[in-house]
Amino acid sequence: MAAPSFTAVVKRDCATCRMVGPVLAELRAAGLDLAVYSQDDPAFPEEIGGALDDTGLELSWRLDLDTVPTLVRYEGGAEAGRTFGWDRDRWRTLTGVERLGEDLPPFRPGCGSLTVDPDRVDALRARFEGGRLRSRRIELAAAEDDMEAMFERGWSDGLPVVPPTPERVLRMLDGTTREPDEVVAVVPPDLVECTVEKVAVNAVLAGCRPEHLPVVLAAVEAACTDTFNMHGLLATTMPVGPVIIVNGPIRRRAGMNSGLNALGQGNRANLGIGRALQLVVRNVGGGRPGEVDRATQGNPGKLSFCFAEDEEGSPFEPLSVSRGLAPGTSTVTLFAGEGPRGVVDQLSRTPESLARTLATCLRTVQHPKLPMAFDAVLVLSPEHGRVFHEAGWDRARLLAELDGLLQLPGDDLVRGAGGIAEGVPEAFAGTTLPKFRPGGLLVVHAGGGAGLFSTIIGGWVNGATGSEPVTVEVRP
Repeated sequence: MAAPSFTAVVKRDCATCRMVGPVLAELRAAGLDLAVYSQDDPAFPEEIGGALDDTGLELSWRLDLDTVPTLVRYEGGAEAGRTFGWDRDRWRTLTGVERLGEDLPPFRPGCGSLTVDPDRVDALRARFEGGRLRSRRIELAAAEDDMEAMFERGWSDGLPVVPPTPERVLRMLDGTTREPDEVVAVVPPDLVECTVEKVAVNAVLAGCRPEHLPVVLAAVEAACTDTFNMHGLLATTMPVGPVIIVNGPIRRRAGMNSGLNALGQGNRANLGIGRALQLVVRNVGGGRPGEVDRATQGNPGKLSFCFAEDEEGSPFEPLSVSRGLAPGTSTVTLFAGEGPRGVVDQLSRTPESLARTLATCLRTVQHPKLPMAFDAVLVLSPEHGRVFHEAGWDRARLLAELDGLLQLPGDDLVRGAGGIAEGVPEAFAGTTLPKFRPGGLLVVHAGGGAGLFSTIIGGWVNGATGSEPVTVEVRP
C-alpha cells in the first residue's frame, strides 16, 4: 500500500488539536490522502470519525515529534515538509488548500507530544532504540533484590552500584558522539575488546552522568596502553592504582572539583569517573582483587582516584600543556600511584625554604634510600603555590630546584647505610644519584584557598619496566 500523502498526529488532551479537528475534516473533503493518528484516544477527533491508534507512540517516536498537532507531507514516500501547532498560512502552503481554517484564528501553539513526556521518554527510548545495544541482557526474578543480585554476580567494587538498565545506558550514551559499537580499547588482564557501550554500562554502575562519559572513555583509552601497563599495575603487590588528572574545559562541563577537598569525597564527577575506570577493568577486563589484582594491602584510591587541576588559580601552565598538549585542550593524564600523603609547611615564606621542605618529603617516596625507581606527583596547594608565584618561579624553576635538592649521596643510599638493609648496591658508593628519573616528577595545582598543605602521590615502578604517565585528549 502506498504511503499517504499527508500524516497528522494529534491527541485529545490538547486544545489546539481539538481546535483543528474541523480542519482535518476539510482536508479529507478536499480530497487529500490524509492519515490521522491519535496519541491518546483513537475515537478522537470525532469530526473525521476517529483516528488511527498511536497510543503505543511508535509512529510519533519514528517521526521524532515534540509537538502536536503535527502535519507531515510526503512526496514519493519521503518527507517533503511538516508544520506543527496551528499556523493557518503554513497549513495552507503545505496542503495547497487555499481557504483552509477560514473560521479559526491565524495562530495557536500546540502542546507537547507524549513522546517527550519526562515520565515516558526513557521507556520509549529503550523500547524503540534498545536494538542499538548489544550487551547481554540479564533478567532478574521478581523476588530478587537488584542491589544484592549485582553484588552476587561480582559487578561491584564492594559498594552498591546503579542498575544498568537499557534506559540508563541509552541516556549515558547521549554523553558522546561516538558509536556504541566502537571499540575503545582492549582491556587487561583478560585482553577483552571494550566498546563505547560497555564503558557506558560501567559508567552507569559507577553513578556517572552522561557528561562524564567522554572523560571515562579517555581514561579507559589511556589505561589500556602498553605505556601505562594496567596489567602490571594490577599484578603488582604494591598498593597502587590509576590516578586520573583532568585538564581543560571538560572539567567545568563535567562539574569536576579542583578546589576544596579535590582529592577527597563529595564530588560526583571526580568519584564517578575514577570508579567507572576501575569497574571497566574489573567487569570487562577481569581485574579483580585476589585474582590478577595481587596488592598486598591496596589503598582506598583503588575505588576511585580522580581530580581536576585548578588551572585558573595555578602559578604554572596546566599539566597537560607541560606534557605537550595545546592550551585549551581537554585531557586526562593517568599516573600509576599510591594513596596521597600530606606535606605540612606553615612557616616557609620564601620559595627556597618551601622547596627544601618539599624535597625532604619527596625523598621519602616509597623509601628514602631508593632513587630513580619511582615517579611522583606533587599536588601543590594554592597557598603553597602563591609562595612560588609571588617569587616569580615557574614550573621549570621549581622542578630544577627540586632536582638539585634531590641529588643524593650514594654513600647514604647503599645497603646497610644508616643501619637499614634496604638500599642500592654497594657499587653506587661514592656516586651521586637523583631521586627521580628525568621527567619523573609531575607538578599539579589543586586544592582549597586556605591551608599551607600540599600532597605527594608516590608512583609505582616507573619507566620501561613498569608504568609511564600517559596523557590523552578527551574526544566528544
